[in-house]
Amino acid sequence: MHGSEGICVIIPAYENAGTVVSVIKGALAYVPDVFVVDDGSTDGTATLLRDLSRQEPGLRVISHPENRGKGKSLKDGFLAAKAEGFQVAITMDADGQHFPEDIPKFLSIHSMRPDAMVMGARNISADGMPARNTFANRFSNFWFRFQTGVDLPDTQSGFRLYQLGAIGSMPLLTSRYEAELELLVFQCWKGVPILSVPIGVWYPPEGERVTHFRPFMDFARISVLNCILCVLAIVYGLPVRFLRNQARMNKR
Repeated sequence: MHGSEGICVIIPAYENAGTVVSVIKGALAYVPDVFVVDDGSTDGTATLLRDLSRQEPGLRVISHPENRGKGKSLKDGFLAAKAEGFQVAITMDADGQHFPEDIPKFLSIHSMRPDAMVMGARNISADGMPARNTFANRFSNFWFRFQTGVDLPDTQSGFRLYQLGAIGSMPLLTSRYEAELELLVFQCWKGVPILSVPIGVWYPPEGERVTHFRPFMDFARISVLNCILCVLAIVYGLPVRFLRNQARMNKR
C-alpha cells in the first residue's frame, strides 16, 4: 500500500489522450487507488480510460457526457472518493506537466502533518515557464494573501493534497478552472493548515502543449471570483481567522 492507506489520487481529464495513460500508471506506482474524471473528452480519452480500467483494478473512471469544467470534475472526484471512505486525495493534472515521482513528497509531509493541506509549489521563475503563467501566479498569490493573510509561493498549482473531511459538501461558486482558487481560500478560512512542497513541472514547447486555459475569458472569471472573495474575506473570512487565532492564543 506504499504507506498510502486512506489516500487516493484524483485526476480531472479533458482531451488528454496523449498523456493520460502514462500519468495514471505513474500515479498508481505510488498510490493504489486512482479516480479519473473524463470531462466530456472527444479525442479518444474515454476509450483509453475504459481499456485501462480493465487492466488496473485500482482505477475508477467517472465520465461526464459533456464538458462541465475542472471544478465540477474535481467536485465529482471528491464526492466519489469520500463515498468510498477515503480521507485524503491528491489531485494532479492529466496533461503530463506534473511528475508522479513527486507524490512521495506529499505523502511524507502528510505523515508528519496529517491535518494539513499540501500545495505543490512550482519554480515560477524557471526557464521554460510560460510568461503568462508567471504573471497569473503572482497575481493570484497577491490576492490570496489579501483574502487570507497567508503567503504561499504557488496558489495556482493543481498538484495538491486535500483533507476530504474539511471540504464538506462543496457548494462551489464556480465549476471551472478558477474553482481551485476558491477551494484553496475556503480551506484557509476553515482553519486548515496549508503547507507547500517544491515540485517539478514540465511544459511542452509552444504549439505542442495541450491547454484549455482561455486567456481573456478565464482571466475575467478569475478576476470576478477574486472580487467576490475579497468581499467575503472582509465580512467573513478574515474576522473568523482573527477570532480563531485569538482563541488559540488564549489557550496558551
